[in-house]
Amino acid sequence: MTNWENEARKFTPELKTLVLEGADRAARFKSIADVDIVITSYALLRRDIDTLREINFSTAVLDEAQHIKNPETQNAQAAFALRAKHRFVLTGTPMENSVRDLWSIMNFALPGYLGNRNDFRERYELPIARGSAPDVQRRLSRRLQPFLLRRRKRDVAKDLPEKIEQVVPCSLTSHQRAAYDALLREIQQGLGSSGKNVNAGAQRMKMLTGLLRLRQVCCDLRLVGIDKEETSAKLDLLDELLEEAIDGEHRVLVFSQFVSMLHLVRERLEKLEIPFCYLDGSTKQRQEIVDRFQSDSAIPVFLISLKAGGVGLNLSAADTVIHFDPWWNPAVEAQATDRAHRIGQTRVVTAYKLITRDTVEEKSCGCRRKNAPRSTPPSTARNRS
Repeated sequence: MTNWENEARKFTPELKTLVLEGADRAARFKSIADVDIVITSYALLRRDIDTLREINFSTAVLDEAQHIKNPETQNAQAAFALRAKHRFVLTGTPMENSVRDLWSIMNFALPGYLGNRNDFRERYELPIARGSAPDVQRRLSRRLQPFLLRRRKRDVAKDLPEKIEQVVPCSLTSHQRAAYDALLREIQQGLGSSGKNVNAGAQRMKMLTGLLRLRQVCCDLRLVGIDKEETSAKLDLLDELLEEAIDGEHRVLVFSQFVSMLHLVRERLEKLEIPFCYLDGSTKQRQEIVDRFQSDSAIPVFLISLKAGGVGLNLSAADTVIHFDPWWNPAVEAQATDRAHRIGQTRVVTAYKLITRDTVEEKSCGCRRKNAPRSTPPSTARNRS
């Protein structure tokens, strides 16, 4: 919200802006009629919708509109209840799980245009999900096209510096490998011993839980409750990359999907006396921390939770991005990398993805050992670029 307030102040200083936040925000409702722009979050929109739905807005804009991708959620229901003459949605992820995401977003922008939920499901969602309905997909595309303003990366590429992406593999330590193999056998035996009548949903949850634990072992054994004096292979690799980047006067964003892993990295940086900023879902003063990193070149590292900071931030002060662990959706990683690779960036951006060999990480990202050797050190690749 603070970022939007800053942008409004920068580009439309003649407009009055009101930010609805904090426990005392109810006292500001009476000021809505006296301002031009009202800024709130999805979480607060849910809580305040009984008041906001009574106001006739000229325009309603949803940023990061994938937050209403599920029409059954309170986020979506609150957004649908807003009254506005004009409606806009901004999103880089119009579909994350299924075509239903698109229906929900369009149901805010153009209520009723794609029919009701059940009609859309029968006419578009199910045929497209089966993968054998190109005519249906084209028909849906034609219906949407008049209402879409799409900006692709290539449209702004001339304003952006080069971006180099590199997979950096490493091998698990002996303790990690032993724990990984033991856990893998346990998961396989558990799934294999389940009877045919076991609920498919329960089986799926058991499998997903097992995959999550395997990913955690790849990061650090402490994430699964195993405390070893031996550090993890990825932490050692991160040390190497950070040392190299800091020596080269580069500034680094480090992303992880595991907040507990960020805590371990934070302890490591504190021990090495490396200045850093930190942001996860529990961080309150997000914009203050972002501004601090952007303005203070003496802080070389920013630790960020992938889900909390992968979108909506401008961190062009950094020119190096490290993904400590891979996310299942590459688009989410790309969005996180683009926190640095965006308008305002003047340097080449280098993005590293840390992958452990012969693990679920290597398989999930489509890497193979023969295709992803670390034959060229990151410093050489950067210098060559």
